[in-house]
Amino acid sequence: MTAGEPLIRWDWLLSHLPEIGQRIGEHLVLTFIAVALGFVLAFILGLASVRWGWVYPPVTWVTGVLYTIPSLALFALLIPFTGLSLVTAEIGLVGYTLLILVRGIVGGIQSVPADVREAAIAMGYTPRQLLWKVELPLAAGIIVASLRVATVTTIGLTTVTALIGQGGLGYLILDRILRFFSPPLIVGAVLSVLLALLADALLVFVHRLATPWSRAAR
Repeated sequence: MTAGEPLIRWDWLLSHLPEIGQRIGEHLVLTFIAVALGFVLAFILGLASVRWGWVYPPVTWVTGVLYTIPSLALFALLIPFTGLSLVTAEIGLVGYTLLILVRGIVGGIQSVPADVREAAIAMGYTPRQLLWKVELPLAAGIIVASLRVATVTTIGLTTVTALIGQGGLGYLILDRILRFFSPPLIVGAVLSVLLALLADALLVFVHRLATPWSRAAR
C-alpha cells in the first residue's frame, strides 16, 4: 500500500464480486460444519454430564485445554496427522466451540427449577419426556445464548483457516497482507464482522420463533 492510496477501491470491489461471493460461501460452509458438529458433540457430552455428574469435570477440563490452545499452534499440531485439509480446519474449529456449548447446555438444564421437574414426574413424565418436553424447552434461552457466542467466535476463527489453504474471507485478508494491498483486506475484515452480526441476529430470530412462550412471558 502506497501513501495516499484509498482504503477501498470501488473498481476493485466491483470487478471481484464473484471471488468475494465465493469466499463468503466458503466461510459460511466452514462455520456451519464446525458449529453443527460442535453442537452435536456438546449435546452428547452435556447430557452425559447432567446424567452422571462425575463426567462434567473431566469434560470441562479437556474442552478448556482445547479452548486455550492458540489456533495456529493447534493447526501446527494437527497438520502432521491430517495435513493441510478441511479435516484439520474443522477439528480446530469444533474444538473451540465445545467448552462454550457444553457449559451452556449443562447450565441451561441445571437451571430448570426443581419444583418444575417434580411436578412433571408427578404427572407421569418419563425421563425422556422430562428432558425433551420440560427441561430443554426451559433451558433453550441459555443454550441459544451459548450457541450465539460459539457461532460468532467461530466466524472470527474461521479466517485463520486460510493459513492452511481452506479459503474463506481469511484468504482475502492473508493474500492481500502479503501483497500490501488494503482494499481486499478491509473487505474481508468488514464482511467477517457483518457475517457474525447477521448470524447472531438470525439465531435470536429463530429462538423467538421456536419459543413463543418466552415472548408471552415478556
